[in-house]
Amino acid sequence: MPYIKIRGVDHYYEWVKKPSGSLVKPVMVFMHGWAGSARYWQNTANALSEQFDCLLYDLRGFGRSRGKPTIAQASEAVAESESSQEESEAIRELTYELEEYADDLAALLDGLHLQRVYINAHSMGASIATLFFNRYPQRVERGILTCSGIFEYDEKSFSAFHKFGGYVVKFRPKWLSKIPFVDRMFMARFLYSSIPHSERQAFLQDFLEADYDAALGTIFTSVSKAQSEVMPLEFAKLTVPTLLVAGEYDKIIPAEMGRKAAALNDKVKFVMIPNTAHFPMLEDAPTYMQVVQEFLQINIPQPQAK
Repeated sequence: MPYIKIRGVDHYYEWVKKPSGSLVKPVMVFMHGWAGSARYWQNTANALSEQFDCLLYDLRGFGRSRGKPTIAQASEAVAESESSQEESEAIRELTYELEEYADDLAALLDGLHLQRVYINAHSMGASIATLFFNRYPQRVERGILTCSGIFEYDEKSFSAFHKFGGYVVKFRPKWLSKIPFVDRMFMARFLYSSIPHSERQAFLQDFLEADYDAALGTIFTSVSKAQSEVMPLEFAKLTVPTLLVAGEYDKIIPAEMGRKAAALNDKVKFVMIPNTAHFPMLEDAPTYMQVVQEFLQINIPQPQAK
């Protein structure tokens, strides 16, 4: 499997491409959400690979990418390799702030010698992408934010969410995936329309294998008072043409949150896909691809409805 060291940490990435002769195609980068991986973008990337070279990668601490090593691990790595003390210190200073993940993406593009790209990001990944659009606008042609938005801070509900989230992250026995139908129960809150068993199982596996510190850290940084204050400002100052896609019955990031975010900036086009929830690209792939096609103004072969 291909890995690239980004800011001292090994990141998994893969290309989804189709032969194009001498034609140089633009690159579209896909970013996943909390406790997920690039795996769930495979079908979308395949559908877009006639027009784009699609780059999928796992965020730091999720999927097949490493989490930030502990101080002891970082020190041991320096002792056993040619890594510099400066690199070790840089790794230790990494945090789970979403801005850090935006900088991870910039370093990934640098490492792969990519200058200007399209980006399609989902959920927490979409928040990271929004920050990236404003920090590195010269590197983005167009952006697609799938299931994103702005929310208002409520101390009581946020505290309860963090407490519950911490419990969920702490107690993730690996044998959970062996229980019949547990994948269906696990995904029930995220879906309105059904997706195949194999996809539900992959989501559960990604959740169980996510790095503890990354999973817990990003719960506190992505759903926080600071983010409730920052994200409206970030949406308001976007200069990158952006499509924001929402699922009609999304309980994680309700469509109204996306509608409010899009209303802050005429660069953002809002589209809600009926009869879907937090994964519209999987729940209704044909409609999702049609929306993307219209935004990108390209012709994409339509996937067959399930």
